[in-house]
Amino acid sequence: MTRFDHLFQHGLEELAEQGRLRTPRSLQPRADGLLEKEDGTVLVDFSSNDYLGLRAHPLLRERALAWAERYGAGSGASRLVTGTAPGMVALEARLAALKGMEAACIFSSGWQANATLVPALAQLSLAATGAAPTLIVDKFIHASLYHGCAAAGVRPLRFRHNDMEHLESLLQKADAPGLKIILTESVFSMDGDRADMAALGTLARQYGAFLCVDEAHATGILGADGKGLADGQADLIIGTFSKALGGMGAFVASSSAVCRWLVNKGSGYIYSTAPSPLVLGAVDAALDLLPQMDATRQHVAALAERFRQHMHHAGLETGPSSTQIVPVVVGSERTALTLSRMVEDAGFLAIAIRPPTVPPGGCRLRVVLHGNHTEAQVDQLAQVLRDAVAKCAVEGAL
Repeated sequence: MTRFDHLFQHGLEELAEQGRLRTPRSLQPRADGLLEKEDGTVLVDFSSNDYLGLRAHPLLRERALAWAERYGAGSGASRLVTGTAPGMVALEARLAALKGMEAACIFSSGWQANATLVPALAQLSLAATGAAPTLIVDKFIHASLYHGCAAAGVRPLRFRHNDMEHLESLLQKADAPGLKIILTESVFSMDGDRADMAALGTLARQYGAFLCVDEAHATGILGADGKGLADGQADLIIGTFSKALGGMGAFVASSSAVCRWLVNKGSGYIYSTAPSPLVLGAVDAALDLLPQMDATRQHVAALAERFRQHMHHAGLETGPSSTQIVPVVVGSERTALTLSRMVEDAGFLAIAIRPPTVPPGGCRLRVVLHGNHTEAQVDQLAQVLRDAVAKCAVEGAL
């Protein structure tokens, strides 16, 4: 105990009253895409971001062990000290090619990459123009990008989600001498919708803005050979290994000059131990598999559309989803938690998403489709949800 535990306990009790208390729990992943609870109960995983079902793929495990055998379990230090192995250099070249860029720079996590990127770009603006940048961001960007804005000491201008007219109006008004930077995502993780990449690229070029696109939820699962959706429109792309690629970590892909700047000014790169060779070996294997997985990507897209149709026929809202992420928007924290428990009791994991991750009144079950799901599992989940919603309505829990 500490002398201040009563303050923390008070805060936790308030979160519980609001239906926003979160508690980690033990779930054992299995190779077949299922999850096992401590009591032996098996759940079909409709919550993780393992879009292609690669995290248990034998090739990823074999390559991880091979890299550990060659380079060791850990990297030893920051890459600028002792942490860069030849395999990592070659892997960065592969990632740059995946995104059609000159260079790439690996980070330990997507959060670290985003939180590092924005301050480093702000320093570039100050060094090159003598003025802080103008950060223009989609309202729904990830919390890590907002954290980067705060760390940079720059208050961002937010445009309405995917509203290109509003973005253009902010670009027109941005007359400060600093660098204009647009921060957005190609796929948004809570709504499963896509940005208009062509329009974003056109506006960035027209107004001389530096376009940064987080492709965490597109890399590997969307686009030709899983290359994502940026399609040559962005000046800089952030990608992660922890979703469709089945591993852990992230990268920034851009020009050689941009990546060299990050090596010199990115605090998360300079002051953090480099990722484990075990992790990077798995990524290397995942990149081998991506070009061969068109059928899996098509399967996931078909399952997502099938589930959306089930929800629409049941009168349930899935928002603007057009990807493997399908939100079932139900409103309150109480409703979302109740439905999530009922779904789990039926053998499926579909986690309730609550504020601050989504706006108040926008609570949802975030259903994620994977390559190892079957049509039968999707149909069963849809039926369970329909029955659960009907029961909640009768009992007044909606």
